[in-house]
Amino acid sequence: MSQDGARILIAGCGYVGTALAARLAGEGHEVFALRRSEGPPLAGVTWLRADLLDIDALRGLPPRIARVVYSASAGGGDDRAYRSAYVDGLRYLLAALDGHPVERVVFTSSTGVYAQMDGGWVDEQSPAEPEHFSSKRLLEGEHLVLHSRFSATVVRFAGIYGPGRTRLLDSVRRGDAVIPDGPPVYSNRIHRDDCAGVLRHLLFLDRSDALYVGADHEPAEAGTLLRWLAAALGAPAPRTELVADAGHRYGRASNKRVKNARLLASGYSFRYPTFREGYKSLMVRPY
Repeated sequence: MSQDGARILIAGCGYVGTALAARLAGEGHEVFALRRSEGPPLAGVTWLRADLLDIDALRGLPPRIARVVYSASAGGGDDRAYRSAYVDGLRYLLAALDGHPVERVVFTSSTGVYAQMDGGWVDEQSPAEPEHFSSKRLLEGEHLVLHSRFSATVVRFAGIYGPGRTRLLDSVRRGDAVIPDGPPVYSNRIHRDDCAGVLRHLLFLDRSDALYVGADHEPAEAGTLLRWLAAALGAPAPRTELVADAGHRYGRASNKRVKNARLLASGYSFRYPTFREGYKSLMVRPY
């Protein structure tokens, strides 16, 4: 698949999409970034202010779009908002792309579609049987794009952290972080810059599978993660105690370990292979 000067649309260009847009524009691609609000000035990026539910606005897309990233986020926390973002908005955009020479659509989903809670390993072959409406709508979006007329790829990202998302670091610095007592609680993550890198990789991959999971190399047990952060920051070691809502704070409600072997086999090389490299970059850079 040619990588020369493609016309690329990023639909729902937020936290990850903005980083991707800057990277693609820096490589010489013609990038159109669509979002509801005004975007930050980026060299080589044309911002399109529109709502994905506005069919008339979508009919005015620039011509000859060759590649698309759909990375919308829900504008609210209820089922209607998730359906609008991941099902209806996607359907309207796919219809608006009729007649464009689209070579690939990449849809961003979430490892939240896996309901496993036993700390076991999951990958692309694992059953996705979510109970919450948010993940059910993501699965609907996945099915919609994979059964569209376009060549499509879905990537299910783990928890995204990076510049500007320092809540965990701040809690460790303050001494507020607590390691939940009891069995190990695993969480999975990926740095924002690797999210952008994965999307860029999949956009131009000659032979892409339909589905990938996007997580770094090391699912982290809560104690391992928090103790390392405290040591790296020179902060007091987090205390261990019973935490009533440990599932919501540290991932027990989706306690699993995500395996990224398929993504690695496709040729992607992580900039931040584990939380150690990723969080260390946030400690030394002025974000």
